[in-house]
Amino acid sequence: MSDEKKAAFVAVVGRPSAGKSTLVNSLCGAKVAITSPVPQTTRNSIRGIVNREAGQLVFVDTPGQHLSERKLNKKLMDVAGRAQEEADLVLYVLDAARAAGVEESAIASRLAPFQDRLVAAINKIDKKGADTDATRNFLQEQFPGLDAARIIPVSALKKEGVPALLTRLFALAAPGTPFYPAEYYTDQDLPFRVAEIIREKAINRLREELPHALYVEAADTELRENGTLLWVRAFIVVERESQKGMVVGKDGALIRAIRNAALAELKRIFDWNIYLDLRVKTSKDWRHDDHTLKRLIDR
Repeated sequence: MSDEKKAAFVAVVGRPSAGKSTLVNSLCGAKVAITSPVPQTTRNSIRGIVNREAGQLVFVDTPGQHLSERKLNKKLMDVAGRAQEEADLVLYVLDAARAAGVEESAIASRLAPFQDRLVAAINKIDKKGADTDATRNFLQEQFPGLDAARIIPVSALKKEGVPALLTRLFALAAPGTPFYPAEYYTDQDLPFRVAEIIREKAINRLREELPHALYVEAADTELRENGTLLWVRAFIVVERESQKGMVVGKDGALIRAIRNAALAELKRIFDWNIYLDLRVKTSKDWRHDDHTLKRLIDR
């Protein structure tokens, strides 16, 4: 057996809420991407890094792909499209508990040119109503030349099938040198990671449309007290003044809950003491502003 190391970028693609981010976290063994039941939580290409004796895989978690003409969705689709074009391998994640339908067929059609470097993960096999056979049949219809060994049932939540998926991806990766040092499990900078954790806690506590109408800006992140304290000032940004009260909540209860949940998560990830100054502000109709979308998404 060759001792030559493998290295590859793996684009993770699929419909919103297929479990892509949960799967990336399970593959990496650490919190890399935020998760939420709200569709299209992921807005950027989030990189998670797996180092093994076999080599290094860099997973690029992409926004969920769905059919919409909204400007924000088009930008997210562009992010996903670029990732799968540029990646060495493509990991297509499907929800076994959800019928394929028109949207899934559209994604499969876009992935057809990448079949020679495609692996499919049939996710949520532990979920009530999961139909692994139906999902497998869909894949075989859409990708008639796809080797059955490249279709792997998994439960990202319970980490079932994840080792087999990693083994298959490493087997397909080409020989190469690592892209990142062995101690890395993500390449996200500190302000981005802080902002994403806060956004996760906010969208999981807000209802219906509002999660898509907000973003988080980590305006200041400083190490103080001889490097033992991470001091953060961050803003939850909404589109309209009327939405600020929804984020703050009665007597400030909701913004405190978001702050406390974010602090707890940040303390699990980082070794510093952390102070978080969290506020809410308005950026009118930011989802329709090209400059803001470019700044937020093209990182």
